[in-house]
Amino acid sequence: MTEASGIREQALRCRDAAQALAQLDSVAKDALLVSMARALEDDAAAILAANARDLEAARARGTGGAMLDRLALDPARLAGIARALREVAALPDPVGQVTRRETRPSGIRVERVRVPLGVIAMIYEARPNVTADAAALCIKAGNGVILRGGSEAIHSNTAIAAALQRAIGQADLDPAVLTLVTDLRRETMLELLQLTDIVDLAIPRGGEGLIRFVAEHARVPVIKHYKGVCHLYVDRAADLELALRLLLDGKASRPGVCNALETLLVHADVAARFLPAAGAALRARKVEVRGDDATRALLPEAVPATEDDYAAEFLDLVIAVRVVEDLAQAIAHVRRYTSDHTEVIATADEAAARAFVGALRSAVVMVNASSRFSDGGELGLGAEIGISTTRLHSYGPMGLEALTVERFVVHGEGQVRHPDLL
Repeated sequence: MTEASGIREQALRCRDAAQALAQLDSVAKDALLVSMARALEDDAAAILAANARDLEAARARGTGGAMLDRLALDPARLAGIARALREVAALPDPVGQVTRRETRPSGIRVERVRVPLGVIAMIYEARPNVTADAAALCIKAGNGVILRGGSEAIHSNTAIAAALQRAIGQADLDPAVLTLVTDLRRETMLELLQLTDIVDLAIPRGGEGLIRFVAEHARVPVIKHYKGVCHLYVDRAADLELALRLLLDGKASRPGVCNALETLLVHADVAARFLPAAGAALRARKVEVRGDDATRALLPEAVPATEDDYAAEFLDLVIAVRVVEDLAQAIAHVRRYTSDHTEVIATADEAAARAFVGALRSAVVMVNASSRFSDGGELGLGAEIGISTTRLHSYGPMGLEALTVERFVVHGEGQVRHPDLL
């Protein structure tokens, strides 16, 4: 399919291909996903060479840090992408699942049954793994997918999509069920976001600017996730060694991802014992600390924190720190600055844990576990297509079920609602 034919024509062909895909049973879809994983492995050299071109161009533009990390592939990461496709194949198929049955007083039997959404538009930046992850999840759930990646990953995305489309074609399906948009003009993306008669859902993944642009210009429904300002609160009853592990894993393991910690809150009763050790450990990992006055009294090397720091998604080796008087002040801070992504409490006090969980509305709340578990794979969804901080049909990490909807299927034996009129 050439770009000259237009984005609407591409989307129509994707919708038609999705209708054929939706007729496949679970066995056929799973076999297709395994073939797609194998195609990625077969094309590994070409995919890595394409990624090297993207990385070279990115470095020439001065790109570094988190963005370069998100863009980069290596043999281990590519193997992980193929493994994720096989993991999705092994997951239960939600399509056709009956979630509820009941017989009404009229005698009709009512079922709620999961069906595919239809056509999903993925608009994303930097991460070439999204090309494969989104394709796997959409196809398993019986949907067509239109992929519009960023210019920084165009060669990687094209190579990955070519491998996956080859496997789809070999399964006697139209490869347009996975459509990669290579016309990256903004006008083309805007047109895609207006196709209310074809596209059923748009999922943007990337920086806050991209997501706001999509949300403000789309006429199709949009799942939004602006940023991940994730908090760790170290309670007065925390095991401080456990809390330090959560801090280091959450901040230093991979700072450029949305489930990385951005803010540390420490109860005043344990600050003098916790912060010096935490500061030393963060310093050893080259993490810059930005703190309030109470924090800087214990960590003189800390930079003064500004109001903006507590609202920031740094996506870098930087963390904002505040000492709080009690649990209530910690909750108030999180409520003020939260992005509704992930919050963590370290505590041995069950009542404090219940209060923390109950008071916050974020999509994921952790008790004595790292924020880095806020991920579809870690939470049992397989590869995730995104994280929703919008309270629509899905909230939090989105897996297969989030790419389906429930419809009503009704069985009767000739019942009518108004027999007196007959």
